[in-house]
Amino acid sequence: MLTRWQRHAEAHPRAADAAVALLLFGVSFSGSMLSTTEPSDRPTWWTGVLISAVSCTSLLWQRGRPRTVVAVTTVCAMGTSAMGFLLTPLLLGPVMSALYWLAAGADRKTTRRYTLGVAVLVGATALFADPVNHSLLLKTLNPIAWVLLSAMFGSGVQLRRAYLEALQARAAHAERLRIARELHDVVAHHLTLANAQAGTAAHLARTHPDQAQRILTDLTGTTASALRELKATVGLLRQANDTETPLEPSPGLARLDDLTASFASTGLTVTVTTQGEPRELSAAVDLTAFRIVQEALTNVSKHAATKTAYVHLAHAPDGLTLKITDDGRPTAPTVPAAGHGFGLIGMRERAHSVGGHLHAGHRPEGGFEVVAELPSHPRNPEENSAP
Repeated sequence: MLTRWQRHAEAHPRAADAAVALLLFGVSFSGSMLSTTEPSDRPTWWTGVLISAVSCTSLLWQRGRPRTVVAVTTVCAMGTSAMGFLLTPLLLGPVMSALYWLAAGADRKTTRRYTLGVAVLVGATALFADPVNHSLLLKTLNPIAWVLLSAMFGSGVQLRRAYLEALQARAAHAERLRIARELHDVVAHHLTLANAQAGTAAHLARTHPDQAQRILTDLTGTTASALRELKATVGLLRQANDTETPLEPSPGLARLDDLTASFASTGLTVTVTTQGEPRELSAAVDLTAFRIVQEALTNVSKHAATKTAYVHLAHAPDGLTLKITDDGRPTAPTVPAAGHGFGLIGMRERAHSVGGHLHAGHRPEGGFEVVAELPSHPRNPEENSAP
């Protein structure tokens, strides 16, 4: 019910402000009848009603001109106190509402300045200009406390709004980072394959035209697959109201055979072994595992002078361990050292994003090794202590 009223208020702000002003006028009308301790000292009731009407009417502009509304309601509260009315929360409703809206939208310095000014003016008026012998505690500390409380509530709303905006910005950044990783992996993998296939086809074009033709056919499939995955990845940037055809499912370990087969035309033979009983992985972990294998094999194809690579999948009740190894030597001095390079950084970030961790480095017996330990379902990365 409350959420429904909040949505209605956000959709019709002027109507909501009018309803608040009318409600506070009714409350302040009652407050003007209960503001003195002795009937003989009661001020003329209609003066309180008139001042309350002016104060509550100004609330119609509290969203657009909060400072002006705070000034008007404060002057009205001071006038009410100077006429002998006791400033109870019933009569302080308009100025409390104005301070709330100011604190909810203004900077802290402005909020402190206006809140302190209202508290001092209201307290001083009640202390020095009150013609009725009200209790010192009731006529000074009581209104000041309510003024401060309303400003605190408004500041709390502003802090919560800033917190939610920070969460949304963080989520948007994480999504952009995820898409950037996807684009990197897709482009790096398929361009590496396409370059290797094109080079091999050019080398065999004169001596073995039949093999060159087969490799060119594979090259067509590689580029077509690249275009499909690029379209799916860039499609993540579409607006929610787009009506294009749905995107194809994200790749996972079910496509591991197709992935390893795609390296055959580049001269790299990939052997896949498994250990343990395969268990269902969440979509995020399944995609992460596929991309790590893809990136690791792409690095082997680009940087290692070898024709063989090995992928080992070790299934466990609570997760999956991936090991991608080769026994080659670097083909160029520009090969990044263990733990460095954008590809390795991306794989490590992928593993960490689902609560796992990844090690990469040269093997003592030669070659390179990538080991990733992933949970079956994503968990908070902070709960995972990566060495």
